[in-house]
Amino acid sequence: MRTSNLLLIVAAFVVSFQSIKGQNFMENIPGRNKTSINGQWKIIIDPYDRGMTDWTSIWKDRKPTGKTDFYEYSFEEGPSLEVPGDWNSQLPQLKYYEGTVWYKRSFNKNLLPGKRVFINFGAANYFTNVYVNNIEAGYHEGGFTPFQFEITELLNEGENDVIVRVNNERKVDAIPALHFDWWNYGGLTREVYLIETPETYIDDYFIQLKKGSSDQIKGWIKLAGEKSSQEFKISIHEAKVVFTGKTNSESYAEFEFKANISLWSPENPKLYKVEILCETDSLSDEIGFRTIETNGLDILLNGNPVFLKGINFHEEVPQRSGRAYSNADALMLLNWSKELGCNFIRLAHYPQNENIVRMAERMGFMLWEEIPLWQGINFSDKNIISKTRILLDEMITRDKNRCSIILWGMSNETRPAPDRDHVITQMVQHTREADPTRLITSAFDEVSYENNTVTINDTLSRQLDVLAVNQYLGWYKAWPAKPTEMVWKSEFNKPLIMSEFGAEALYGISGPDDVASSWSEEYQAKVFTDQIQMFKQIPFLKGTCPWLLTDFRSPFRMHPVFQNEWNRKGLVSDKGFRKKAWYVLKDYYNSIDNDTYHNSAIKAE
Repeated sequence: MRTSNLLLIVAAFVVSFQSIKGQNFMENIPGRNKTSINGQWKIIIDPYDRGMTDWTSIWKDRKPTGKTDFYEYSFEEGPSLEVPGDWNSQLPQLKYYEGTVWYKRSFNKNLLPGKRVFINFGAANYFTNVYVNNIEAGYHEGGFTPFQFEITELLNEGENDVIVRVNNERKVDAIPALHFDWWNYGGLTREVYLIETPETYIDDYFIQLKKGSSDQIKGWIKLAGEKSSQEFKISIHEAKVVFTGKTNSESYAEFEFKANISLWSPENPKLYKVEILCETDSLSDEIGFRTIETNGLDILLNGNPVFLKGINFHEEVPQRSGRAYSNADALMLLNWSKELGCNFIRLAHYPQNENIVRMAERMGFMLWEEIPLWQGINFSDKNIISKTRILLDEMITRDKNRCSIILWGMSNETRPAPDRDHVITQMVQHTREADPTRLITSAFDEVSYENNTVTINDTLSRQLDVLAVNQYLGWYKAWPAKPTEMVWKSEFNKPLIMSEFGAEALYGISGPDDVASSWSEEYQAKVFTDQIQMFKQIPFLKGTCPWLLTDFRSPFRMHPVFQNEWNRKGLVSDKGFRKKAWYVLKDYYNSIDNDTYHNSAIKAE
């Protein structure tokens, strides 16, 4: 080992403490000095979670040393799983599995003086314990955000082992809670990297346009390590910008400088190479710059009113019934969205993988990203605020420099109540402090229906910049009047996104367009046609985001003929075929020309 036994004991104590409080992860993993430990990992399936007991202690990976020794587990003779990837789609016996799986991977590492090493996980669902060379490195809760642990003092020169326990059991006090309408994919679902840094490295930074300005860049930089006070330089060579500064004794510095830049937009998704250099480390990133704000009933991108032509999708590849994780997966989902005519995507209902986010930015999509605070949450739980803050911080830390993200989402379809309002108000305040540059929204489905009038009156709306309503007129609720006679009212002078609407249809099923139980493509297409007629009557509607791009797996959906554990609201089937409603929405989006929309919105003012 690199350290003495005494130091190992101390290290074990330190990481044990870290496992209780968690550990922040560094910004911009794609730009780091990283080594992939993806690929085949050996596994042990542990349905009774015996591996954590003193008797079994799978994380110790003990081997028999005498004739009478034996252990009731072994990685060597067992199956393997591909990482990244969910276990449900890789082994037939794990399709419905909810429990513990132990992963093991060996790797070689040459230890260099003056270097620190971290193990970084893009995500693992849901509870994760990490052990390196039989010592606990840390613990993380949450299925859709990155986490890391420093393992410098735990490494051997040469061969090393990492063992990871992942448990995806649904819990009433988890986020999401016990019941949710998507498949509970378990495992190491995103990339795993070893990150090597100098002893003092660039830990985090925020580089975006100052709120309300189109040429003033404002942000901060934070170092990690003993050499806290350092000179640093930020360069944007294409824009002929070089800024120099110095971090303080807390390893932190704020900065502000002017830059002549082209603004990012769906039509011109311009990104700049931004280089950050300090005395001990350097880093580069691709960053775009744009402004996003509201003005009365309008959403303004770079000062111009914009209509959000959106779509929801899950982080799932329907053709293989598994989690999306790769660049190829991202390209497929985003190309479908582009072909549909979208300029906006709601990443439902959790922070999706970084391949999707970064590729969407390069392709010119505005994004809504949210944490999985989805129905059924016990807002009176004393731990709920601290848990939501951790998830918000992890989401914002990873993606705060992605200009494509214009909306942070707080929750989905929560019920009005004092406890809910208190918790989400705290979340909104925390998010504004962490990132004052973006808009905040939250999707709710509590509106009042009276005859032909729909009134938005959810008290949560007071905290939001943009209202978002999920409604399923024509599916879960019958039309109370003709679509063209529907009237929408709001008690709040804010823009509205119709964040969910739609109906289910099984691809290839033909039937009447006025009978929901036909599950026909014609009925789904008629619901979309009717919704679009209604949208044209809502003056404060500034975006639509139907549910959803593709069919997705869900144990909620139990009709043995038409669903068979699939939510069939997709515009694309589980085999990748387009339904009739796809073309209805595509024609609608093609009819909305944003240049014309800008001019008409300005005249309306």
